[in-house]
Amino acid sequence: MSGKRFIYIVLLLIVAAGAGFVGAVGGGALVYQYLHAQPAPAAAVSAPPMSARLPTAPAGSQPVTQLEADTVQVETAITMAVDKVGPAVVTVLAKSSGQRTRFGVTEGGVASGSGVFISKDGYVVTNNHVIDGASSYSVVLANGTEIPATLVGADPYSDLAVVKINGDVPAVATFGNSDALRPGESVIAIGSPLGDFKNTVTAGVVSALGRSLDTGNGYLLENMIQTDAAINQGNSGGPLVNLAGQVIGINTMIVRSGSGASTVVEGLGFSIPASTAQTISTMLIAQGKVVRPYVGIRYQSIDPQIAGFYRLPAQYGAYVTQVTQSSPAAQAGIQEDDIIVQIGDFALDDSHPYINALFNYKPGDTVSFTLLRGSKKIEVKVTLGAG
Repeated sequence: MSGKRFIYIVLLLIVAAGAGFVGAVGGGALVYQYLHAQPAPAAAVSAPPMSARLPTAPAGSQPVTQLEADTVQVETAITMAVDKVGPAVVTVLAKSSGQRTRFGVTEGGVASGSGVFISKDGYVVTNNHVIDGASSYSVVLANGTEIPATLVGADPYSDLAVVKINGDVPAVATFGNSDALRPGESVIAIGSPLGDFKNTVTAGVVSALGRSLDTGNGYLLENMIQTDAAINQGNSGGPLVNLAGQVIGINTMIVRSGSGASTVVEGLGFSIPASTAQTISTMLIAQGKVVRPYVGIRYQSIDPQIAGFYRLPAQYGAYVTQVTQSSPAAQAGIQEDDIIVQIGDFALDDSHPYINALFNYKPGDTVSFTLLRGSKKIEVKVTLGAG
């Protein structure tokens, strides 16, 4: 092979190799451009993380935390609940006329409380102590309109009453399930403190459940809801509301001082549970009264102080001072000076006064009464009447 021919062949090989290199680079560039020109594969669809659903913080500010977002949600729930129930809340005015006494005629007055519409027919539930002793009644709507009302019925033992108006009802509240309440749950009180500040809204929590309160009249208000939502004089009879806008209690009592004269108490309010309010109001609307068991005695409650002073044989009980003729008590053989120490399954003590123990039964029931008669303990059967 001549030298020129050899050089020619070498040059051809170099050109071929260069063409292959250039082709490879060009082909790689085309593949790269093709791949990056195509849309990315679709990602699996899923809910955005919680942080993505929180409100967007303005530029330069701290990001919104979950706690702050939850607070916004609670505040929104409160305003929505108030919008729902507020128009159904009224101020209840109970007017008493003057009374003639040996010194002349006493001046009448007006007691003020709160209430809430529970029916389109104009029925308003409130507290018994708001209307007790009055001769005429009216309700003031949220818009300031005063409308005459009539008393449908009242029950002092539950401290509930129902009054009624004729005419259009602006809104009706619904009862919720008070049996499902839990301590710490947010609640709202709506009412007219002092009678002047209509439809005042306060918020708090359920502090405790199942409280019993001494009325000072020989019986307890039982199963009460304790709340730290601010309740003042004039709030009595107004609703305690959950975040769903349902009435879960009727506000009835506040405690301002402890056992010591210098003890100041704050945030200690109590409400009648909705389960009780609904049952009692239904009875009052249907028959004008609550039918409770009747025994036919007058009695004096006994506690350790009274028992010690009079040297009685029982620390707790009901001392019979009078027996009504032909009553269930008389028919069962109960006598004056007997001491009732147990009714059915309930021994009388500080947690079970006579009335509360008796109200565990209904008219028509035959119940064992355990008595102390002198030095003897006897048992009689009493068939309860209706009263």
